[in-house]
Amino acid sequence: MASLKEDALQYHRQGRPGKIEVVPTKPLSNQRDLSLAYTPGVADAVLEIERDPMTVYEYTAKGNLVAVVSNGTAILGLGNRGPEASKPVMEGKGVLFKGFADVDVFDIEIQAKSAQEIIAVCKALEPTFGGINLEDIKAPECFEVEETLIREMKIPVFHDDQHGTAIIAGAAVINACEITKRKLADLKLVVLGAGASGIACAKFWVSLGMQRKNIVMFDTKGVINKGRTDLNKYKAEFATDRSEIHSLEDALKGADMIIGLSAAGAIKAEWLKGMADNAVVFAMANPVPEVMPEEVRAVRPDILMGTGRSDYPNQVNNVLGFPFIFRGALDVFATRINEEMKRAASQALAKLAHEPIVPEVLKAYNLKSLEYGREYLIPKPFDPRVLLWEAPAVAKAAMDSGVARRKVNMDEYQQQLEARLEHLNKMKKRIGK
Repeated sequence: MASLKEDALQYHRQGRPGKIEVVPTKPLSNQRDLSLAYTPGVADAVLEIERDPMTVYEYTAKGNLVAVVSNGTAILGLGNRGPEASKPVMEGKGVLFKGFADVDVFDIEIQAKSAQEIIAVCKALEPTFGGINLEDIKAPECFEVEETLIREMKIPVFHDDQHGTAIIAGAAVINACEITKRKLADLKLVVLGAGASGIACAKFWVSLGMQRKNIVMFDTKGVINKGRTDLNKYKAEFATDRSEIHSLEDALKGADMIIGLSAAGAIKAEWLKGMADNAVVFAMANPVPEVMPEEVRAVRPDILMGTGRSDYPNQVNNVLGFPFIFRGALDVFATRINEEMKRAASQALAKLAHEPIVPEVLKAYNLKSLEYGREYLIPKPFDPRVLLWEAPAVAKAAMDSGVARRKVNMDEYQQQLEARLEHLNKMKKRIGK
């Protein structure tokens, strides 16, 4: 039997190498088609866009095109492997964008180290793309890059490593609080890992209603407290003044939740004994979590557990976020993805988990039954309803918050998304043959 490594390498190289290709969307079968697609007919589109730049969304693919940009300095827990090595991941993002939300992608791997270099490349891409998804760029450069691009560009810029986990896990936190009869404002949180994801989770969950004073964060040097002099401004924002905390075990005493965004084995199961009743543990390191679910159950069977893995309940998978967030943002010509849109995505996912499961999900995951509860806090990635719930929530939030340049009728938009879903199903069947 072939190993997963052998299967993965064969998957990538079989047939046409890689995972994506570019295909035309208009006919090109005769002289008339050629004259419309290129010269002389294309000149009319050029002049219309010059007259009114917003018509670029009408006459070109810009409104459905996202750049996935990486310099390969923080690849999927593998660290700095370079831009070439990041290409399989970026192609993979392209497959997910297309397969889940019908968003087209060009993956762009760049030879750039500094934040200034990355910013310059992305700004130069603005005429081509409807949005930019930053990926696998290490902290703290990733923070400066995203902040600058959001401020200086007029298309959505989204660093998935930061906000993806924050939004998806945020939906799980909303439902975990409901199940354990907690309030977000009272939740005592420990964050293990102060990189892009850890800081983004803390910031986003504060916007959901968590209190900053109830958050204790750790980096590779230990607890982030106000006595440290080696903190960048992003970590300093979450420095605690609780002098009694010297270790992770100290921080977990009485804590309601810990999210691990660090490394395999970083949490000892026995440390969890001091956590509050019905505590929540999200161990997100991949492929091996900070603590395995079996270890947690052995010492604390009352804990609600989530990981980044598909073979355990409550998988926090970023694919529940970025395709649908960009779908909603692109469809209203949003100038940015703001906090209102992120909260709308998180809340839509939390609500969808309450709905009765559909047969397609049971079939995709080889399950007989599944219902909202301790082992099903957020929807499964292959739930086709995610597109129909999350994208409209994001689009509406964009319009309500004033960053949309196009207004859509929500009933008509829902119908358009249903048509996209039907198109996606046909595409998947065709590729699967």
